[in-house]
Amino acid sequence: MVETTPIIIAEDVHKWYGKFHVLKGASLTVNRGEVVVLMGPSGSGKSTFIRTFNGLEEYQQGKITIDGITISNNLRNIETIRQEVGMVFQQFNLFPHLTVLQNITLAPLWVRRWSKSKAEALAMQLLERVGILEQAQKYPGQLSGGQQQRVAIARALAMQPKIMLFDEPTSALDPEMVREVLDVMRNLASEGMTMVVVTHEVGFAREVADRVILMDSGSLVESGSPETFFTNPQEERTRKFLSQII
Repeated sequence: MVETTPIIIAEDVHKWYGKFHVLKGASLTVNRGEVVVLMGPSGSGKSTFIRTFNGLEEYQQGKITIDGITISNNLRNIETIRQEVGMVFQQFNLFPHLTVLQNITLAPLWVRRWSKSKAEALAMQLLERVGILEQAQKYPGQLSGGQQQRVAIARALAMQPKIMLFDEPTSALDPEMVREVLDVMRNLASEGMTMVVVTHEVGFAREVADRVILMDSGSLVESGSPETFFTNPQEERTRKFLSQII
């Protein structure tokens, strides 16, 4: 159930890489429990935009507030926000020399200061939740891409975040592995997790998203329900983009 309480508020966000103006006044409000899908062509600023939500990318102008905390250069704020915002990337970014269980318990042990028994108990619950409990003692290199991405999701969930960000989580996977990752994300959405997802998976967006947004050239072009966005887009840029991916 989507609440009407905002948990992410991005207002007029601008970012430059040198002279390149990558975000041009991007604004977005996400409510608690809402699933928002960002779509758009390569280089449109989607990944950069969501990476500003947990301080992985700095922004030069505007304001971003996450669950009442404004992201600034205050490192204490950044640390607090990163504990509440989980992120899953295109590449799995697992530590190859650690087992699956060790990858998942690392942050709770060091950041949350949990006991080893508490961290491992939660990790095993999460591995069962994402359907790979039997892989706990294996190393990432022994797993398929889809299994590794599910470990990455479990690792992010181990910090018990309020928000999950997904940056094209299936783009590095073979087609037959995509579904198993999307199924985990569907389950998260059904449980009420606030999610912002950068993806081109139209089926997922239609089924799971509360809103779908098109980004292009650093700006948000159009926003609407999946039904409106995919069947009756208002902007010519959206129609052109959809004609290329559907």
